[in-house]
Amino acid sequence: MPRPLVLVLGDQLTPDLASLRDLPEGAVAALCEVAAEGSYVPHHPQKIALVLAAMRHFAQSLRKRGIRVHYSALDDPDNLQALIPEAERLALLYGCDEIRVVRPGEWRLWQAMKAREAAPLPWRLIEDDRFYTTPEAFAAWADGRKALRLEYFYREQRRRTGLLMEGDEPAGGRWNYDHDNREPLPATLAVPEPPRHGRDPTTQAVLTLVAEHFGEHFGSLAGFHWPVTRRQALGDLRHFIDHLLPDFGRYQDAISDSEPFLFHSRLSAALNIGLLSPREVCEAAEREYREGRAPLNAVEGFIRQILGWREYVRGLYWTRMPAYKRGNALGARQALPDCYWSGETELRCLGRAIEMTRDNAYAHHIQRLMVTGNFALLCDVSPEALCDWYLAVYADACEWVELPNVLGMVLHADGGLMGSKPYCASGKYIDRMSDHCRHCRFDPKKVTGDRACPLNSLYWHFLERHAETLSTNPRMKLIYGSLARMSEEKRAAIRDQAGRFLADLPRTTAWHDEAEGARDAHLAGYREETP
Repeated sequence: MPRPLVLVLGDQLTPDLASLRDLPEGAVAALCEVAAEGSYVPHHPQKIALVLAAMRHFAQSLRKRGIRVHYSALDDPDNLQALIPEAERLALLYGCDEIRVVRPGEWRLWQAMKAREAAPLPWRLIEDDRFYTTPEAFAAWADGRKALRLEYFYREQRRRTGLLMEGDEPAGGRWNYDHDNREPLPATLAVPEPPRHGRDPTTQAVLTLVAEHFGEHFGSLAGFHWPVTRRQALGDLRHFIDHLLPDFGRYQDAISDSEPFLFHSRLSAALNIGLLSPREVCEAAEREYREGRAPLNAVEGFIRQILGWREYVRGLYWTRMPAYKRGNALGARQALPDCYWSGETELRCLGRAIEMTRDNAYAHHIQRLMVTGNFALLCDVSPEALCDWYLAVYADACEWVELPNVLGMVLHADGGLMGSKPYCASGKYIDRMSDHCRHCRFDPKKVTGDRACPLNSLYWHFLERHAETLSTNPRMKLIYGSLARMSEEKRAAIRDQAGRFLADLPRTTAWHDEAEGARDAHLAGYREETP
């Protein structure tokens, strides 16, 4: 009989995980807290606490099922503090003849594990079937296509799964209701309170541990409210379905100065570590539409995020790595502004997005794309620096989902593989979709002058700098026409305004310097496999 060590990673906390099915007698399930995975970027303390608390609760649930479990805690004296050496130590300790593991969420780990397949103690890698698609299926869909657009992939997913379909046609006669989902917030709007979870002794012990070992990282533990058990995650799903889904669609692009969550589900972290499955979440949302409790535009928009976007970015990641990680089509080279770590900026929209991220390890997708992302794009922040920040600060950030979103969607650094144009915007967009500007010293209607919103001059300066690359893009023809009609005097004033702002913008590489060893070890996995 084989005697495997089944390594369960922190984003694989799913009871019917492929590697945990039909375990032979003598199998050992191993969960390992290791310092290397918590420090190669300065992960938000809430993110680390979420993963570790969920891992410890999951280990308890495996033991209740009669599975033999070894749990390597972060402060165990014999813990080797790196995933592969620690797993191999445990396999030898228990006399195991192989190590089984489901595909991890990072290409770096996947390659390191594949390199051990023929080792004396072999690693056996198993495909992750918790998603709607596999990397191989996505590669087959992408083969021969000049552009890998989400919309075409999403329609095929709908047909294949039958979600929101009426026979061969989409429910309601349209595939996409995005046009109905762009309403700004009204002056007064009651937003339901988010669910709060009690902290049992296991969770409290983790919070104490994280404060001790990772307390210097960006972010506060005070507002920790993440689900760390499947029961809690199901409670969050129920709360979203009952209280938020009906209004999710029309307000999903809106931004509030005071409400960090609005009608967003905040289920992505539970999905990404395995406490919820995408199928049960999509089917729960579809049921609300079928039974008349939620409008189609809300349900379709939500399902598109999971069935469409989540599967799409994962397919891009696994079929384009490792070259994808090096993408920099716009040649951005600047360091991250200091304010991304301090929150100290006069731009109200940016400051509030960073403060909410610090307090909650969360910002919704428009804050990420059109506030922190847009500002970084306009300031030529390097893809490496911004990707590291997003990976560090958000509780739901795994590299397979973070990297394509930031590098491709936010920064257009993949040259248009994902998006047909950059998502750049001036202060007018923020003014239209949020209430930030009324609290800000800058005027979104002014382009130059002391009170002018910096986003306005940065926007036109960005377009001018990248005209050679972007002006031939059909989707940007109108905006470049507007730029061409500006007088040279006005363009010079804009260049001067933006140039002075960028020259005075404090930037830092401090955490890169402090964590140089951990980061270099992390990136070595990419360099070794890169021609």
